[in-house]
Amino acid sequence: MTNFNIWLKNTVDNPEIYEELLAVRDNEAERQDRFYKELTFGTGGLRGVIGAGTNRMNVYTVGRATAGLADYMLTSGAKKSIVIAYDSRNKSREFAFRSAEIMSSMGIHAYVFDKLTPTPVLSFAVRELGAGAGIVITASHNPKEYNGYKVYNEHGCQITDLAAKEILDKINKKGYFDKYEKNDALITVIKDEILEKYLNEIEKYSLFDRVSEYAPRVVYTPLYGTGNIPVRAILDRIGVKNVSVVKEQELPNGDFTTCPYPNPEEKAALALALEEGRKTNAELILATDPDADRVGIAVRDSRGDFILLNGNETGLLLMNYMLERKSALGTLGHSPVVIKTIVTTDMAFSVAEKYGATVREVLTGFKYIGEAMDTLDNFVMGMEESYGYLVGTFARDKDAVSAVMLITEMFAYYKSLGISLYEQLEKLYCEHGHYLTDLLSKTYKGASGAERMKQIIAEIRSNPNIKIDGEELVYTDFGNGIDGLPKSDVLRFKSENVRILIRPSGTEPKIKIYYQIKASSPDAARKKLTKVKEIVEKCLS
Repeated sequence: MTNFNIWLKNTVDNPEIYEELLAVRDNEAERQDRFYKELTFGTGGLRGVIGAGTNRMNVYTVGRATAGLADYMLTSGAKKSIVIAYDSRNKSREFAFRSAEIMSSMGIHAYVFDKLTPTPVLSFAVRELGAGAGIVITASHNPKEYNGYKVYNEHGCQITDLAAKEILDKINKKGYFDKYEKNDALITVIKDEILEKYLNEIEKYSLFDRVSEYAPRVVYTPLYGTGNIPVRAILDRIGVKNVSVVKEQELPNGDFTTCPYPNPEEKAALALALEEGRKTNAELILATDPDADRVGIAVRDSRGDFILLNGNETGLLLMNYMLERKSALGTLGHSPVVIKTIVTTDMAFSVAEKYGATVREVLTGFKYIGEAMDTLDNFVMGMEESYGYLVGTFARDKDAVSAVMLITEMFAYYKSLGISLYEQLEKLYCEHGHYLTDLLSKTYKGASGAERMKQIIAEIRSNPNIKIDGEELVYTDFGNGIDGLPKSDVLRFKSENVRILIRPSGTEPKIKIYYQIKASSPDAARKKLTKVKEIVEKCLS
């Protein structure tokens, strides 16, 4: 209540926030949820529901974080410049320009995009402009109520644990209602030149120069987000001309009217695209999330029906295509490496071995892939099961735009050989084993939910025993720091043919359970998965 009254007193000149506070003054549950904690600043920056309070995304929480980040930059020896981008979410532009104003007031040159911009373009821009840091205002694929604030280092990579801790120390010394006067001389608005350079870089990674001859009929949805312009531009550049865009989801709209959860992992988000695909007799469906760092696809199966590929399947197809084509073109080079997260399919190891490549595993979060890239001489691609892929070294975060180019040209390449993407995936399974993966997310909202999540993880740690068909799975606690990886709140249970990982989400109030089954056939894998899920559900309850 003390914090509530402080906010009420200091937001009189902000009618939107002030009226929102007045509306919940007598609602104890609402006050509690808004003020029981401060938004957590971690390696993902900030993310939360838009609204008034310390546990909400608003100009005050964003301003405080920006001032802390500015102090960190000034004391850490970073270059005194920063690039700021934003997506189509409600308040994104306002938060971005407020961040630029605060940076400028503290003597840091702020380059801010004049229109909504994909996250990978921000990563590229930090590197291209030689900036000391970057910010992108986005909540990625979260529901419409959310927004977020992601911080990047001078390499264009999301900050990792040590930097996040040091920035948080600076943020904690700042007030929510400190005053800042912008310095217009230190604010530069970025036009279209950066996007053009970015698209030029992507084109360099094309591996098939006959796309226009075999280009698929494409349906694309940007899900109201930032991918609309760059995705269509890169498809046009490589000769894919037959592209239908889902009109209802084409233009920016932070309310995501037809898909409240704008996540290409969710079938419901692709419903309109699938409908359009059937109408236009499309061969390939593409969907990018609001900040265009993730891409989901649908292809025709052996019966001609659309099926959605999961993130592991698309990643494996891309990985195999790149290794196959680079090998054929003589450009694979010495000691090629693919980087994947620990929750991404282990089938990647078998695919890599075929081409003499290796796979490096990192913790969940693309920031760890971006960080590991700089230690490699021959980076092929990075991939994570949650529909994130990166090819090339011009950026350090997952990139749906470059992935769209490679996916579409991959379709054309196999089409030129008389093979569909569905058939190519089946071929990979026959060659490397039938790997079936699945993800279950359990949501725990509010203060009580957060406490329950902690209890569940603690209970599993206290009794880490899971048996499948009488075989006890080997338990690994990544909280102890395994294989040289940083400590992480991830639990793994593994046998030769079963792998289960359990972790709390870093961006949502969820516990995520990742399943992987390897079997001799798809039917055997599905039956095994059903049994494993039942056993794990009993353990969790």
